[in-house]
Amino acid sequence: MISSGISTKPSEGKHQFAKHSANPIPEADAERLASGHSLRQNKRSIMPVKIPSTLPARAILERENIFVMSDERAAGQDIRPLRLGILNLMPTKEATETQLLRLLGNTPLQVDVTLLRTLSHNPKNADPNHMLSHYAHLEQVHETRFDGLIITGAPVENLPFESVDYWQELCAFMDWADTHVASTLHICWGAQAGLYHRFGVPKYPLPKKMFGVFEHKVLVPEERLLRGFDDLFHAPHSRHTENRRADLERIPELQILAESEEAGIHMAATRDGRHIFLTGHPEYDPLTLKSEYDRDLSKGFPIQTPRHYFPLNDPSRPPEVRWRSHANLLFSNWLNYYVYQVTSFD
Repeated sequence: MISSGISTKPSEGKHQFAKHSANPIPEADAERLASGHSLRQNKRSIMPVKIPSTLPARAILERENIFVMSDERAAGQDIRPLRLGILNLMPTKEATETQLLRLLGNTPLQVDVTLLRTLSHNPKNADPNHMLSHYAHLEQVHETRFDGLIITGAPVENLPFESVDYWQELCAFMDWADTHVASTLHICWGAQAGLYHRFGVPKYPLPKKMFGVFEHKVLVPEERLLRGFDDLFHAPHSRHTENRRADLERIPELQILAESEEAGIHMAATRDGRHIFLTGHPEYDPLTLKSEYDRDLSKGFPIQTPRHYFPLNDPSRPPEVRWRSHANLLFSNWLNYYVYQVTSFD
């Protein structure tokens, strides 16, 4: 038998969060525990991402044969699902939800997702009813312990961090995660914000937008987050600012895991795995960069064709997708090695 690489039970070494359960044990499960029945019995070989039936992403994922599950069916599973929060700062809320849920749903682990938002910013492009129905804010979850947290990017790179209208609230989220989340995955501007808030790492404006799909080199092949990666892999970038290697190298707690000759630092992490920083967008759909390119062209913005994206650099041709397999592997490794195996069943 060939192992999938996903552990079927938590490791013996426990994280400091191991003593806390992300979800309370249902009464029926508690009764089985009291009678000596193991909740680890009868696990399914493929586990889904559990999202509300009213979330628009659900229909898209079902059409793609991504295994999603209703609350009712999930309640009958003899497992404790991983509880993950997604602090979605992107203006395209529903597209970002679908992108991340697609990756989270492609592992053998059941994942219970809570969508999170800031209250100090009112997203102009989001349906208020959608936000009210599907999103929670910090006050509503401040007593909850999550196995993992994702902080997305945001289109505010050209602003100083302190000038972002929800900056103080975002800092409160990141401070709360220190005691309530086992591992946090920061993406694009979310990575820059995390590096600045935690370590004082600055961001620098670029002469032109870092825009396209770039080749990266694995620097620490023994790192579990990169297990199974090829020596060279691709990832999309879409940003106006950068972090620099020299600033990260001055911080003993950080290690740089992957970088690109063209795009610079792409992946860094604290040595304990509590915080992972991705300056690119591995979650992007095949046409996301094209949509951003078309949008900026229509608004008359000075935007170059995304590099290494369209065949022969021709925007009339369908883009080549070269990052999907590594994106799935990245999220699978994060969920397995940095979330699942460091939190206990109880």
